[in-house]
Amino acid sequence: MEQVKITVALIIAVILQWTLRNVHEVFMYVDFPLIIIVYAALQRNTIKALLFGTLSGIAVDALSGGLLGANGFSKTLIAYVVSEIARRVYLDNLLLQIPVIAGACLLDDLVYYGMHRLLGQEPDAPVLVTIAYTLIGTTIAGTLIYLILGNFSADSFKRRRRESLSSRRQTRRRNPIRLGKR
Repeated sequence: MEQVKITVALIIAVILQWTLRNVHEVFMYVDFPLIIIVYAALQRNTIKALLFGTLSGIAVDALSGGLLGANGFSKTLIAYVVSEIARRVYLDNLLLQIPVIAGACLLDDLVYYGMHRLLGQEPDAPVLVTIAYTLIGTTIAGTLIYLILGNFSADSFKRRRRESLSSRRQTRRRNPIRLGKR
């Protein structure tokens, strides 16, 4: 169930990345696929995160008409780095995931614009301003999306169901072993 949720979220993120740029300028600075890739990498499944990073990066590159492969390479690198960090450090708390989102966004932008610079393509907008706005927008949107994805987790549904059914009074079990008394 978790696999399907992340896959559907990634498809929606790629579509939102492609369409919302034309709606308003603010959405241009939010990297929706990166948020889902970092979420998948935080689930400690490296292969799934790498696959999602590669596919979403190439899809965004193909739909945006940019340098094909630069976004795919940067997102794949981010998926690998975040999944390795998540394997070694306990990152199941949202407050610990916020700096991970911000760091992943910063590294993603640096690698993306580094690839453009390496291949001789100049960006249209100032790089530092774009990186700063993307860092702020992606971190805020990522925090909100993680709250939403956390509430739709299968464990939280089971926990809510268990809490609603536990209203019956539970009797105390007696200890079958009596020490010192016969």
